[in-house]
Parts: sequence; structure tokens; C-alpha cells
Amino acid sequence: METNRQQKVAGVIQRDLVDILQKAAKEGGLRGTLISVTKVSVTTDLSIAKVYLSIFPHKDSDALLEGIQSNEPLIKHELAQRTRNQLRRVPKLTFFIDDSLEYIDKIEQSLKGKDNPIDNRDLLDKRKKS
Repeated sequence: METNRQQKVAGVIQRDLVDILQKAAKEGGLRGTLISVTKVSVTTDLSIAKVYLSIFPHKDSDALLEGIQSNEPLIKHELAQRTRNQLRRVPKLTFFIDDSLEYIDKIEQSLKGKDNPIDNRDLLDKRKKS
């Protein structure tokens, strides 16, 4: 269970990361791409923040995640500038794709169509643990 402090730090990081990533996507020429931060969880010692991203359209998500991960020091610096009055130290950021919406969508499509996963469980991908 997360402490109040962890939740507050995660909220601050999530709010500012949305702005940073959206601005970077626009400046990078990715006009039709929507990046949202679905969840941030911070370790108890506040040294690492796991950031879960939802990227639309999904086909670009892997390449975009690689770009975000390679620019982590720049993103962390920008975050530090924005949160310098709220956070003493910005945690190390680790980024992951949040595939829960895509997973739910696949289930809904399967239930509506003739490929019912209840009848044939092999139709659904195994959910990735992160």
C-alpha cells in the first residue's frame, strides 16, 4: 500500500509529465499522437518512479516508448525544473506501456464477434506482467 507521501509525489510527477510529453510530441512532429500518463507509482524511498503510458495510435507505441526511454535524462531535467519547489529530488523515471485499455478492447471485440474467448481461450493474448 502506498503512503500519502508516495501518492502526492506520484500525483505531482504525473501532472507535469503529461505536459512535458505532450509538448515533446507536438514539437517532434507527432501531431496525431496522443500520449497520456495512466499511472505513476513511486517506491517507498522515493528513488524510482514507474510511469505507465498509454499511446494512441497503438502502432507507434513501441518506437515512441524507445524514444522516451532514451530521452529520460532530458525528461527528468525538465521535470526537476517544473517541480523544484515541490520535490527535493526527482526519482529515476522508468517508462512502461500500459496495455490495459488495449487488452479490454480486445476482450470486448472478441465477445461481440464470432471469436468468443470463452469458447476458445487461445484467442486472447496472455497479459504481460510489469
